[in-house]
Amino acid sequence: MATAAALSDQIRTIDPDDERAFMEAIDVWLEREVIPVIQHHDHGDIWPEKLVDQMAEMGLFGATIGQEYGGLGLPATTYAKIVMRISSYWMAITGIFNSHLIMAVAIERFGTPQQKAKWLPKLASGEMRGGLALTEPNAGTDLQSIRSVAVRDGDDYVINGTKTWISNAINGHCFAMLVKTDPGADPRYKGMSLFIADKREGLTTGKKFDKLGYKAIDSAELIMDDYRVPADQLIGGEEGQGFFQATGGLELGRINVAARGVGLAEGSLRLATEYSQQRETMGKPIAEHQAIQLKLGEMVTRARAARLLTLDASEAYDLGLRCDKEAGIAKYFASEAAVDNSQEAMRIYGGYSYSKEYDIERYYRDSMLMCIGEGTNEMQRMIIAKQHLKQNKI
Repeated sequence: MATAAALSDQIRTIDPDDERAFMEAIDVWLEREVIPVIQHHDHGDIWPEKLVDQMAEMGLFGATIGQEYGGLGLPATTYAKIVMRISSYWMAITGIFNSHLIMAVAIERFGTPQQKAKWLPKLASGEMRGGLALTEPNAGTDLQSIRSVAVRDGDDYVINGTKTWISNAINGHCFAMLVKTDPGADPRYKGMSLFIADKREGLTTGKKFDKLGYKAIDSAELIMDDYRVPADQLIGGEEGQGFFQATGGLELGRINVAARGVGLAEGSLRLATEYSQQRETMGKPIAEHQAIQLKLGEMVTRARAARLLTLDASEAYDLGLRCDKEAGIAKYFASEAAVDNSQEAMRIYGGYSYSKEYDIERYYRDSMLMCIGEGTNEMQRMIIAKQHLKQNKI
């Protein structure tokens, strides 16, 4: 394992004053532009085009992309704090740049110099919005079971297959698409390759899913029917590397999901804290009742622990260290904290929590996705245990 000292010249940092100024700008944007329109977009399941344009102007689509490619080059710790803050008011919009940045990570880490020069500036500016096309109808967590196949034909690859539950499928422009270039490979992961798949003839969008939560953000199918992609869009230029390229980017994705979980947990706590001091029963605010205080005490603790675990994973990522264990711990705990805090907040609100006039019901609907997305929590626990046992052999 590489040491922090050996990687010190590669570590991305940010001046604390610059980070503080950026977070203040996020707060102003949330108050002026986001909070007033959340219910409109969430209840109507309406794509937030204006907010997306504003996120591009703020540089969020280039948050973790290197400055040499026009990105902000932010460390993962700062990125996580941004996601936490936004998600504490509306989690869904952070998903628009999460998948986008996982794609960018794959290109920046593994792409050829030509691929980096061509694609990263466009992704950093938001001119092109990316996504991650891994999941298929028969393959979610078990990526090695994908069936989409790419066959070399001259200067192109011809891809056939279907991807599902793809964020940004409708409003995105390109995707890091995992397919099989050698379906008969053994082990299976050696036959998988990752392509930069931009929208062109042969790549169409299927049905948009009507979801419980995570509204306003398009999740849909991608259908490849004799879809021809230039061979120079094979990430890294070498077949058989796709599995590791895709899963390498998922560390940042899981940190993002953990940060979203933190935001949901903290946002639920904020709403419950406010409401419990306004709502009165038996002649006093319900916050003064012991039953409510017990709930708030647990919620405060969960939210704080989730934040610290997520920053721990982010710091490991910034050091360039392998952090699948840390990212898994953060993702698992923070997503469960989001569910638990939103449920307790619903109980504190009582009957009013079931009304769509109150924001807390959205936190409840959105939270369960965090336990499923970027690898189920059952899978996270297995990853954590395996890494723990590997590090503690007797």
